[in-house]
Amino acid sequence: MLWSKRAATTGVTCTDIGKITEQLAEQYLTKQGLNLIDKNYHCRQGEVDLIMLDGDTYVFIEVKYRKNKAFGGAIAAIPASKQQKVKHCVTFYLHQVGLNEYNTPCRIDVVALEGDIANPQVTWLKNAF
Repeated sequence: MLWSKRAATTGVTCTDIGKITEQLAEQYLTKQGLNLIDKNYHCRQGEVDLIMLDGDTYVFIEVKYRKNKAFGGAIAAIPASKQQKVKHCVTFYLHQVGLNEYNTPCRIDVVALEGDIANPQVTWLKNAF
């Protein structure tokens, strides 16, 4: 049997919670007018949770969930090392699809979800880093 990290006091794994929060973030951003291009984009340097279009601007989104705001909450849970990995993935993605990183409008956003997973508080931070 494979070991899996379980969320505190529930039978749901942390991976399951990650998938749920990414779906919630995608639904929220779609309602705000963004269009999904890709999700869970992996490259050697790391991962981007969601890639969407806001008009003609490519938006690379990091989704973070915390049950409570202890230790700074969801936004504070994205260290500089993770930010750097996301930036590398953005550059790699743009090159992979044939876009110039200097001439392509893009930004990196954070969608932070906090509270009860059934009804979390959503914070959308544009141009987060």
